[in-house]
Amino acid sequence: MPDPSPGARPTLEAVAARAGVSRATVSRVVNGGAGVRRPLVERVRRAVEELGYIPNHAARTLVTRRNGAVAVIIAEPEFRVFSDPFFEQQVRGISRELTAHDSQLVLLWVEGAGDYERIARYLGGGHVDGALAFSVHDDDELPSIVRRVQVPTVFGGRPGWPGATGELAVPYVDADNRGGAREAVRYLLAQGRGRIAHIAGPRDQTSATDRLAGYRDVLLDADPDLVAQGDFTEESGARAMAELLERRPGLDAVFAGNDLMASGALRVLRERGLRVPEDVALVGFDDMASVAEATDPPLTTVRQDIEGMGRLMVRLLMRALHQDGGPGAPDAAPGSVITPTELVRRASA
Repeated sequence: MPDPSPGARPTLEAVAARAGVSRATVSRVVNGGAGVRRPLVERVRRAVEELGYIPNHAARTLVTRRNGAVAVIIAEPEFRVFSDPFFEQQVRGISRELTAHDSQLVLLWVEGAGDYERIARYLGGGHVDGALAFSVHDDDELPSIVRRVQVPTVFGGRPGWPGATGELAVPYVDADNRGGAREAVRYLLAQGRGRIAHIAGPRDQTSATDRLAGYRDVLLDADPDLVAQGDFTEESGARAMAELLERRPGLDAVFAGNDLMASGALRVLRERGLRVPEDVALVGFDDMASVAEATDPPLTTVRQDIEGMGRLMVRLLMRALHQDGGPGAPDAAPGSVITPTELVRRASA
């Protein structure tokens, strides 16, 4: 327990005296340095706890060249960030993993074009050790910004911007969107469905284009009128479903590009007097419990580990931050990760 007596804030020298070691040894231990024998490390940590010593952040930054903070950049306006449970789950995974690495989360989002210069100034100002960016669109300025300011960055989602395929040093975390879409469509075919529609997500995001590609992998001769465009919001799913029913009223299944669009589609189907799944089977993508388990009927969907992907993004970034050969530096540069998906069968299909 810390000493209860009042007084000045405990110093590094006081910890050294309590532990019976040099000031330099204490500094190496509290700043994560190597080369200190385990018994001495334990003595220093015990002295830190007993005295209630709190390392000076500014001094620690000078020693470690780290701020202990990571920028999380969501390339969407604030209303989308707080209305879409996908972002909530991914940020939760990121936050939990950053906490495990004793690092703080600094949340930034893009309301408009003017925000990019603000983000560039912040990243270039040395306030954070690295950045995590997701929901990046093909024409987004973020990739060029992080290259310009040279901040280690991990992206959520397969890069799709011009020239991205040649940037081997850009690490990212994504789900097997194409494979998951194929599994969803094959499942609908196995249920005897012959007129399967697709509600696609934004054309400028690779997750959406990969899911559309998976749909087309299975339905090579799919009627173009069975594909409608959405933007990953519930309202866009409703509009797309209404459009599909106008064009192809005889459709008997829908694969929606995410759960929110599937929820909007379900609402329209019920309004039109169509039974799910008897008349029209419905499959979503994401398996967000707050959406998929709340619909009536509950939604059959493709599960991706959204929170787990957030954690993986942090782990890749931490590997990148240790490429300077410091303690715990890995042997190889951080790569990218594609996580598996799984079809979760519920009552909608």
